[in-house]
Amino acid sequence: MSYPALLAVGLGPLAANVTNAVAGVTIGIGATLNSRSELSDQWQRLRRWTPLCVAGGTAGALLLLLTPGSVFDWVVPFLVAGASVALLAQRRLTTWHQARPRGRTEVVAIAAAVAVAVYSGYFGAGAGIMILAILLVLVEHDLVRANALKNVLLTVTDALPAVIFALAGRVVWLAALPLAVGLFAGGMIGPAVARRAAPALLRVGIGVCGFGLAAWLVVRAAH
Repeated sequence: MSYPALLAVGLGPLAANVTNAVAGVTIGIGATLNSRSELSDQWQRLRRWTPLCVAGGTAGALLLLLTPGSVFDWVVPFLVAGASVALLAQRRLTTWHQARPRGRTEVVAIAAAVAVAVYSGYFGAGAGIMILAILLVLVEHDLVRANALKNVLLTVTDALPAVIFALAGRVVWLAALPLAVGLFAGGMIGPAVARRAAPALLRVGIGVCGFGLAAWLVVRAAH
């Protein structure tokens, strides 16, 4: 919800987007540092996914700087809402998926994650919910472990776009620096909260936040 907060304090849509993207890298760093136990046996998977997510995020950042900012205005809310529904229905979706022929599940999951990475580099709001839904349904069914994977993937996805935005001179550093500090602290605290919270309650909380963000994005697109 940091992107709406930046708009509320007077930043324009593009400035708020790139400032949020640069500051947002720190939340992933903090969360990754505090998620080492959940990631201890997942580094091989991350080595396969990371280069593709980096490429997707970089492509999205370049698209943002070269195309009109309104391209995703009416698409994003429905993507976020759809991911929120997938989170809330994760158990049923996972059961349905496991009953089907295995096929190339990870290939499908990687392709979906790369598509979200492009979106994350371009806009970013709700990207975490989308990747988390993909991971939970297709790859890792434990919420805390999936959340740890999501944090790493978003961090590597957004790192190079953050550098591109900084070099392009579009970042409002007066807003980015304090936001980065707060997000880093939140990232450090988040995994500990996730370990102790009831998975069902956490899933509902994330889903409700996703619906709130989707509603806000619809209102914004309408104006």
